Amino acid sequence: MSMETALEKVGQWPVDKHAAAVITAKGTTSVGDVDRVFELASVTKLLSAYGVLMAVEEGALEFDEPLGPEGSTVRHLLAHASGVAFDSRENPKPVGERRIYSSAGYEWLAEKVAQEADMSFAEYLRLGVFEPLGMTDTQLWGSAGHEARSSVADLTKFAAELLDPKLLAPSTARKAMTVQFPGLRGIVPGYGMQKPNDWGLGFEIRGEKSPHWTGTTMPAETVGHFGMAGTYLWVVPSRSVAMIALSDRDFGDWAKPLWAETNDAVWSELQQ
Repeated sequence: MSMETALEKVGQWPVDKHAAAVITAKGTTSVGDVDRVFELASVTKLLSAYGVLMAVEEGALEFDEPLGPEGSTVRHLLAHASGVAFDSRENPKPVGERRIYSSAGYEWLAEKVAQEADMSFAEYLRLGVFEPLGMTDTQLWGSAGHEARSSVADLTKFAAELLDPKLLAPSTARKAMTVQFPGLRGIVPGYGMQKPNDWGLGFEIRGEKSPHWTGTTMPAETVGHFGMAGTYLWVVPSRSVAMIALSDRDFGDWAKPLWAETNDAVWSELQQ
């Protein structure tokens, strides 16, 4: 099987529109309409997290400054460890006790960056991340947690930045892909309780999670995110490889076996 054949598995998904790409040091292999713009859903969090990391480097924020419910920090919010609920600013659990996946936490972060930068968070991302990377199809149009849209062509540029950071210090990018608040358990949407549910600063970390959307054979260091719009992006930093897949069908039971099979096939080809 070639990488082209492995990627063609995306075309076999029960979706109307799709596009995907694998990025390696040797170049990019893609399928589908890479210029088509798709809703990203929670893959948005990777873009938003990168903006928050940039704000930290610029001195607008600090990782350990208070933000969110009492006792919470910027770091807690980025790592889904603040106790804040998924879609509200209520905190059903104490800070640092459980990994509660939260879009509301990212909206809190975006508001703080906007306040400090004296511009909307969408504009901050456009000027700080999208324009420098040439991501002309990408837009944050709503919630910093789940309302951006982009194309595979644009996300290929973002993935290249994740593999070889130019907008951030490499040490900051590494920190974002390192487990924060180790040992916390929590639910990965669609995949149930994970013990532990490892997460970095915006980046989900595969760790030993099972079942998982990245498949059964990918390494523990794999980081990324999936979105309920039928989208995902993953990176394996030590191998300098990444994959993006976008579709127009919402995540559901159809996706679980097919995403895993696709990722395992791609990973197998990357070992050749």
